[in-house]
Amino acid sequence: MNYAVIMAGGAGTRLWPISRERLPKTALALYSNQSMFQITVERLAPLFSPQQIIVVAGAEHAAVLAEQVPEIPAENYILEPEGRGTAPAIALAAIHLITRDPQASMAVLTADHFIGKPKIFRQALAAALTVAQSDYLVTLGITPNSPSTEYGYIEQGEHFMNIDGFEVLKAKRFVEKPDLNTAQAMLEAGNYCWNSGMFIWKVSTILKAFETFMPDLYQQVLALRQTIGTKAYFDTLAQVWPGINKQTIDYGIMEKAEHVAVLPVDIQWADVGNWASLRQLLSQDEHGNAIRGEAMLLDCQNNLVFADKRLIAAIGLEDLVVVDTPDALLICHKDRVQEVRQVVERLKDTNRQDLI
Repeated sequence: MNYAVIMAGGAGTRLWPISRERLPKTALALYSNQSMFQITVERLAPLFSPQQIIVVAGAEHAAVLAEQVPEIPAENYILEPEGRGTAPAIALAAIHLITRDPQASMAVLTADHFIGKPKIFRQALAAALTVAQSDYLVTLGITPNSPSTEYGYIEQGEHFMNIDGFEVLKAKRFVEKPDLNTAQAMLEAGNYCWNSGMFIWKVSTILKAFETFMPDLYQQVLALRQTIGTKAYFDTLAQVWPGINKQTIDYGIMEKAEHVAVLPVDIQWADVGNWASLRQLLSQDEHGNAIRGEAMLLDCQNNLVFADKRLIAAIGLEDLVVVDTPDALLICHKDRVQEVRQVVERLKDTNRQDLI
């Protein structure tokens, strides 16, 4: 059977003060009336039923997400004691799925993506699942429309196959987030795509890759296999998890594996990772102001105003992000939104846990 594994961990610190540890960005309605998690689940139908959706999240977040989409069975939530990055989360999901269904395939997705063309997205996933049966690790590449420095890139290699209207190519190399000049050069070259962080493979194939390229992590999750579904599972998880290092799937496996394919797609995709990316998803007035909530802006241009409970009035502001919540107010220049996480780090250092 095919499964969709939704990565829903992380507090989303770059979207502070709306996103908090107790209520992460995936559970928030940021650009529509539904939360990003609800939208993620909805766009998977009918390719994946709720019974085919696996959610990897922290215990403190799983209860909130389960309330939002009660159709997903409780046993389909895989709880991380603490975030350790994409590689451990994927390995944990894979060891659960291989126990449930040795023939399973999995599509690894995240709950904080905007996808404006969900039908094409589902068609691409279906095609990628077929490619994965050839024991390839498949990733969806996003056709770039700008020289973005926010995303990693994938250099596309030789043609591999055509399937269901999609061209599949071999992935030549993965490139870390570039500077602007490098991004511009890759855009002009025409054989690079953005790394979406969405992966499709047979569960047995990815576990073999873990065994080859990340043997320590493989042995750590393998220790859990015999306890899955028993009372001993959570005790074993509590013993194993603290010893797992933070690691990404890109660095741990994708950059090293040989049988990697990329399926480039144009699905109107965005990673909703900070206030600047969210601003692009909201409608803007004739002066470039994006408003969520109630605001009165006089002689203001190119701002994002996120009003939680009360009216925000502003005069003469330009290029700012203003986010108001009952206990915290954020004001920053729109070109420095990546630094919002530094505010969260400072709050941690000063023991302001009530604001994190």
